[in-house]
Amino acid sequence: MHPKNLLRTRLWGALALSVSLAGCATMQSHDKLATEVQASSRAEGIPAALARLDASAKSDDDKKALLYNLERGELLRLDNRYEDSIQSFMVADARVKEWEETAKLDPSKLMGTMGAALISERLKSYEGQDYEKVFLTTRLALNRVALGDLENARVDIKRTHEREAVIAEFRAKETAAAEEEAQSKGATKGGKELDGYPVETLNDPEVLALKNGYQNALSHYLSGYLYEVMNEPGLAAPGYRKAIELKPETAVLEEGLRGLDKRTSFTWKRRQRMTDVLFLVEAGDAPARKPRAFTLPVPTGRGMVTASISYPVIEPSNDPLLTQVSAGGQDLKLERVVDVNVMARRVLKDEMPGMVLRGVTRAVAKGVVQDQLQKNAGLFGALVGAVASVATEQADDRMWRMLPGRVYVARGYLPPGEHQLTIDGRPLEGTVTIDGQYALVPLRFYGDRVLVGQVAVMGQLAPAPAPAAAPAPAAVPAPATKPAPRKRAPKVAAN
Repeated sequence: MHPKNLLRTRLWGALALSVSLAGCATMQSHDKLATEVQASSRAEGIPAALARLDASAKSDDDKKALLYNLERGELLRLDNRYEDSIQSFMVADARVKEWEETAKLDPSKLMGTMGAALISERLKSYEGQDYEKVFLTTRLALNRVALGDLENARVDIKRTHEREAVIAEFRAKETAAAEEEAQSKGATKGGKELDGYPVETLNDPEVLALKNGYQNALSHYLSGYLYEVMNEPGLAAPGYRKAIELKPETAVLEEGLRGLDKRTSFTWKRRQRMTDVLFLVEAGDAPARKPRAFTLPVPTGRGMVTASISYPVIEPSNDPLLTQVSAGGQDLKLERVVDVNVMARRVLKDEMPGMVLRGVTRAVAKGVVQDQLQKNAGLFGALVGAVASVATEQADDRMWRMLPGRVYVARGYLPPGEHQLTIDGRPLEGTVTIDGQYALVPLRFYGDRVLVGQVAVMGQLAPAPAPAAAPAPAAVPAPATKPAPRKRAPKVAAN
């Protein structure tokens, strides 16, 4: 074959490879799939959404994938199919456990960014956002609570704390490795230098106020709550304390710790006549990562060329906040303890330095390839290089999208029995039955519906003391009677 024809064949092969990469499962848009699943759930119900999600998993590997099982487990949870939800979550949890073991024993394996650095971020194996890993054990615990399995819920709570420690250690090592790799390739461009990126979405006060992108106040408050329910106040206190640290100046969290000793005292439990009710109210949807394209000038031996780089953007949520749940004649304040949108933006903010460095590394590599193609094949070669660059440069939009956008908590005492609930003046259909010493009521605002989960009833109220028997009336003595006066003999007149 003539050398020019051979080169042209190779160029077409390179173009075909780029297009096939863009069409492979890893490169597909999860945002598109998640949007279709949510649309199905709102129009036709949760079973239709499950069918659409299941249709996307065409192989056994797809059905074992982390993100597929996260989404599936949450949909099943929304349908109150807790045992099935646990099964999907356990498959996802097995993937996260593999990540944890590697992060502890050989973290360098997780830092291999060659595919992502040279071709596309989407070629990286999806390991889950850090807050998703923590939410997973929290979701498992809540499912088990709904089924009355407090012992296994306790195990999930303990694993949450251990998982957070692994994440913290690994992320510190990963950031250092990304900086070292980028410097070795001469890529030093920082995130703040990326023209056109909406940095204000990552630097707003709520994002900056978060301690990190993986711990959340709900998980730790739930830890304290479950230990309290199981009468382990010594373990409950650290959970409540950590929740306050993560979401300070939140009254319901502060009262969890402040009233712990009183609520767990023998005297209080013996006298408790009302159910201690925890309302868990979820609203909205987890945010989407939307890819946005940027171009960078890349220096080569033949001058400057432009390379396309794509980075994800998360827009802030504008959903209205919830404020109050009413039941049994009481108004309880709903307090936001988790905002998944804010957490997702905090994770993205923490990821951006490494992501930008990898992107610039890709741009440099693609710029060199593009320059060589143009040098050897002229305009046609430059065209192939440009098409290949755009086809493979797609920001990673994979996220657990079936999670709620925000989670609120309210806590108070209600008499056992059926109750009509109202949230911000909106009465919910039907009633919920409250009973036991503790009750957890899960609610989810989903589109124009409110989904009521299984109310978890824990412990028993002490029976009311039997009324004391009325004392027998004292005998009333008969009134004393005066003796009848003696009759005097009539006087006889003397003669």
